Amino acid sequence: MNSSPSHAIVQLVATPIGNLGDITFRAAEAIREADLVACEDTRHSRKLLEHLGIRDKELVSLHEHNERHRVPDLVSRVAAGLRLVYLSDAGTPGISDPGYRLVNAALESGLRVEALPGPCAVVTALAGSGLPSDAFYFGGFLPVKSGRRAREVREALVRRETSIFYESPHRLLKTLEAIRELAPDREVCVARELTKRFETYHRGAAGELSAYFSENPAKGEITLLIRGAGRDQASSE
Repeated sequence: MNSSPSHAIVQLVATPIGNLGDITFRAAEAIREADLVACEDTRHSRKLLEHLGIRDKELVSLHEHNERHRVPDLVSRVAAGLRLVYLSDAGTPGISDPGYRLVNAALESGLRVEALPGPCAVVTALAGSGLPSDAFYFGGFLPVKSGRRAREVREALVRRETSIFYESPHRLLKTLEAIRELAPDREVCVARELTKRFETYHRGAAGELSAYFSENPAKGEITLLIRGAGRDQASSE
């Protein structure tokens, strides 16, 4: 049972992944009502707050390098009655972004945690990809080391569901070539710069996209989707 003051709460607020117009009314209201705003990068979040006309909030940084030692103090402040909002730089906190330690510590302390829905590159890319979306696997960022990345690719190719990964534009071609070597006809989608001015979806066989990006190096933020093998094929392998 939550014994903390009724005002005390940790709210995870999803922020735009590119287009500032994607901030929700509820997200803006939560930020305005917050006593304290924790964010991955205070400089980045301050720009969002200025866009919303919010200039009087205390901002404190909370990112992967300081989350472990800063969370206890933030939880203590919430337990004392503060309303805390957490913003990642883009998208939903905790989804390949910091936030897990804060949520876990708050829940263990009996505090109320609320996650506000909003922008997320994973579901945005899936919805626009044209690939099966009834079930999917999200693997976060693909590994930097080629051996581990190749293993992830092999597992994606036998998985029944659509697989989704974040990938660096500098490593995208190597990943596409790895898919091409194993399954040149497998359908993939490269979703780039989602919600931004130069948003693009490149859909096609792995061999086709590998050839395209070898001539047209990728730029910007990339979400890579790989069509699943299908129930029959996956069950037979």
